Amino acid sequence: VQLQASGGGLVQAGGSLRLSCAASGSTLSNYATGWFRQAPGKERVIVAAINQRSRIAYYADSVKGRFTISGDNANTVYLQMNRLKPEDTAVYYCAAGQRGNWYGVKGTDYDYWGQGTQVTVSS
Repeated sequence: VQLQASGGGLVQAGGSLRLSCAASGSTLSNYATGWFRQAPGKERVIVAAINQRSRIAYYADSVKGRFTISGDNANTVYLQMNRLKPEDTAVYYCAAGQRGNWYGVKGTDYDYWGQGTQVTVSS
């Protein structure tokens, strides 16, 4: 599975962005998909995850109520990011892994990674 993350950019605080994770080589809806982010000097952390087959999703506390993860039941998973804050600034990565009907919240739960897309939120 090859993953391509896109949609990052520069936005003012309070603004919105939608990230896309497009898969090739397999159907992404057959995998759990997660979005992670890594800010400069910090560890990579989970932001949100989804299992489209079982229709369950996970959100980190820091993004609950602001971010929404969704999929098209085919080859793309999205991360809609609203009310962005400067602390959301990071490189965002999408990842996919075989998790049955569940999702993963650790990087080691995922086997395939996209290349990352930069999100910068100015104050």
